Amino acid sequence: MSHDNLLAIEGLQLAIDDFFPVDGAGFSVDRGEFVALVGESGSGKTLTALSVIGLLPPAARICGGSIRFDGRELIGMSEKEWRRFRGREIGMIFQEPITSLNPVMTIGSQLREAVRTGLNGSRRAVENAAIEALRAVQMPEPRMRMRSYPHQLSGGLRQRAMIAMALACRPSLLIADEPTTALDVTVQAGIVSLLREIRRERDLTFILITHDIALAAEASDRIVVMRTGKVVEEGPASRIVDNPSHEYTKTLIEFCRSREIV
Repeated sequence: MSHDNLLAIEGLQLAIDDFFPVDGAGFSVDRGEFVALVGESGSGKTLTALSVIGLLPPAARICGGSIRFDGRELIGMSEKEWRRFRGREIGMIFQEPITSLNPVMTIGSQLREAVRTGLNGSRRAVENAAIEALRAVQMPEPRMRMRSYPHQLSGGLRQRAMIAMALACRPSLLIADEPTTALDVTVQAGIVSLLREIRRERDLTFILITHDIALAAEASDRIVVMRTGKVVEEGPASRIVDNPSHEYTKTLIEFCRSREIV
């Protein structure tokens, strides 16, 4: 295993009753790398990511394997340890900002809360850090947007607010779960471009979860393909798209080509 590994997952097994939605999955992510975790709905990719951040649904339990972050084993951490770890070390951008953002709190209130998780500063320092987080995601008129409620923002701006919250505590790993699903094509391109820019500027490590192999190829350095809870193929993004070795990967690419995406 490379000493540059920031995240290493080995033999991860998750159970929901008698069903194993993740069954022996394993892959690693190096520092500064942009990895796309690709698979159709039900492949286990989101549950794998939720395991990494300690946010599994109540019905799911980890029954095998290892998740090491910067050399530290995450499986078995207490909720108190997770609260200190989550946000500061690993941030997550969720799929649907309209359900992840609190509808009765302004964007500013939610951002300040996120900032305070990792910054024990004055009220002014917290306010400045919150506005700076909105600037970092290229939010237009960030001071004014602090007073907006989620429903007053477009889908693309809500997603930018979610990214700002995930970045607020300056984590070293950012996981983005289908961050462009509900957005139109033009807005999608802007969000992907923004993620790549943030990664460059902050030397962040990224995991992008997506069912869209064309998006994965455009955004990432390396693609990890999951099917029925297992990793079936991984490699440099260009090699996976140009010369896939697994039949399932070929099917995903053919589907994209049939829609004239790849």
